[in-house]
Amino acid sequence: MEVGLVGKPNVGKSTFFNALTLLDVPMAPYPFTTVTPNRGVAAIRAPCPHPEKGGTCTPGNAKCVDGTRWVPVNLVDVPGLVPGAHEGKGLGHKFLDDLRATDGFVQVVDLTGATDAEGRLAPPGSQDPSEEVRWLEEELVAWVVEILGRDFTRQARGVELEGKKVEEFLLERFTGLSISPAAIAAALRASPVDRAHPTHWSTGERVALARGLLQASKPRLVAANKCDHATAAQEKTLEERVEEYPVVPTSADAELTLRRAARAGLVQYRPGDPSFVVRDEGRLTPPQAKALDGIRATLTAWGGTGVQPALERMVYERLHQIVIYPVEDETRWTDSRGRILPDALLVPADTPARSVAYRVHTDLGENFIRAIDGRTHRAIGADQPVSANAVVRIVSRK
Repeated sequence: MEVGLVGKPNVGKSTFFNALTLLDVPMAPYPFTTVTPNRGVAAIRAPCPHPEKGGTCTPGNAKCVDGTRWVPVNLVDVPGLVPGAHEGKGLGHKFLDDLRATDGFVQVVDLTGATDAEGRLAPPGSQDPSEEVRWLEEELVAWVVEILGRDFTRQARGVELEGKKVEEFLLERFTGLSISPAAIAAALRASPVDRAHPTHWSTGERVALARGLLQASKPRLVAANKCDHATAAQEKTLEERVEEYPVVPTSADAELTLRRAARAGLVQYRPGDPSFVVRDEGRLTPPQAKALDGIRATLTAWGGTGVQPALERMVYERLHQIVIYPVEDETRWTDSRGRILPDALLVPADTPARSVAYRVHTDLGENFIRAIDGRTHRAIGADQPVSANAVVRIVSRK
């Protein structure tokens, strides 16, 4: 699974990315600091089941800290988008191509209203961050419409002559955009288009279909960044003007500073916590102490930096993912090497047991017999969904 960080230039996307991944990609207060996509691995929190066994776990792919598993999530920070990107303005075509494989977007906006549409600095409050959300929506819709429209008439005529299902036509058309058959079906249900006659689709109907495809396949969350320089009233106004997407106030700069300070041993801080503790005041320089005082005020005012919660809401709420723990011994919760709860996997909610088996290993899926719940020891059928935080053994033919 991959989450894309999107938005116009100079709103703090790269800082947001660095804070979540602790990778030092270029950051600067001017447009187009990022000209190629940055890729890294972030993590989201999930409760580890190991306390239920009264022992400790042996983490493999997801570390465990004080009973919390940190489950990896792929993250990509793409070049900034400007109005007209679908026509190639700015780094538009490249930006949009970088989004093809992403499962959803966290859109970073400037809550202070201090950057214009091109990412240039402007007087604070002079720009409306809700407009960033609106024109990004229109750019993405125009991008999907453009893909749909390539050689559309000829191919749509072929669909009608051959009696081909329009769902198959759209699935082929959007290969590479990570748009699932379920998303296409949902978009068609919400669209006024005549499925039997795609050649009759008007421009407005294609736009409506594209919008529905994006809503069904590329969920979005808005990170209202630079909240440490904004007011609660500005955040409330943004929420009121952007009702279709969750809005999370964030300070990527504060989060990055805290994570770096924690890595250097200056503070005790876990990402997502509402506070931090200075380990030794005597080790801080005056500028460091002043910076941490400012961050403490931000955390008090906003309840945290918001960066970690933004990613977690994106994954859990918008992408509807759950964490499961596959094991080979449902009694001891171990793998073949005796490691306790070695892996934590992200899967879509309501994923059936057989699909979980395929996620663990192709052979397990192809030879699936049943799954076993590690808590109740009851069998889970092939089409029965697994539950969040489940400990699951897959039983297969040898």
